[in-house]
Amino acid sequence: MTPVTTPTPAFGKGIALKLGSVAAFTVMFAMMKAVADRVPPGEMVFFRSAFGIVPIVISLALSHELSGGIRVQSPLAHILRGLIGTCSMGLGFAALAFLPLPEATVIGYAAPILTVIFAALLLGEQVRLVRSAAVVLGMIGVVIVLWPQLEGQASRSEAIGAGLALCGACCTALVMIHIRRMVGTERTSAIVFWFSFTAATLSLLTLPFGWVLPTPGEAALLIGAGLIGGCAQILMTSAYRFADASVIAPFEYTSIVVALILGYTVFGEVPARTTLIGAAVVIAAGVLIIWREHQLGLERRRPRKATTPHG
Repeated sequence: MTPVTTPTPAFGKGIALKLGSVAAFTVMFAMMKAVADRVPPGEMVFFRSAFGIVPIVISLALSHELSGGIRVQSPLAHILRGLIGTCSMGLGFAALAFLPLPEATVIGYAAPILTVIFAALLLGEQVRLVRSAAVVLGMIGVVIVLWPQLEGQASRSEAIGAGLALCGACCTALVMIHIRRMVGTERTSAIVFWFSFTAATLSLLTLPFGWVLPTPGEAALLIGAGLIGGCAQILMTSAYRFADASVIAPFEYTSIVVALILGYTVFGEVPARTTLIGAAVVIAAGVLIIWREHQLGLERRRPRKATTPHG
């Protein structure tokens, strides 16, 4: 008979930290959405990354991991991770100017599903019946969310936003694949630190393409979003120290609840029925993938510690 394991206090702490990180990331996106109509995506990426470094460096210093956080084995791998991750983040922020917050959040859920597809194509992973069915189910959910755009019922701006969000999810999936390769030689702290540094640097390349001088209110939102994003990264990394990835990863999908609340109360957004139905289908597929990969013994802990939503 298999012994029944009783959840430990650390187990519950891991879930609480994961929920805190999800809420913080969603608040960060809401703050970015509040300025997205006027502030270009490259500028948003700069503030998110540059100010996100601050809490990360403080956390590494307090845990005596700062030296490990800046020491790398493969600089080119970090540069490539930065390029793809910066594209993912920029596309995700750009989509916020065109889409309601809940819809942008749900389309971002396509990333884990696309990761399975890319893993099969790029890493040669075998994808058998259960994960194949989950991928098909997840893609059906994405199509349901995108159905108004596909039928031409949505406005042109919403169609553009959906395309940007989906491209961002593709980049996030590629980031996840790349990090699976990196964790064999690179520390998680180094991956996190150098991504923030690389993204802040790369975002400066967009300076000639129309950065704006933020108003005091916009500057406060941009700086606050960066700091909250950095703190969210710390909370997420800490969560995986107390509980297995297969246990706490599904709690990522609680972000739709926070997005629905913030979308309605802050932006007056009422989600379409297709968004809610599609979200349920995509979440079911995502949880099935997480469960099956746990059954297969695939390592997910380190990659997910170093990967944030949209980059």
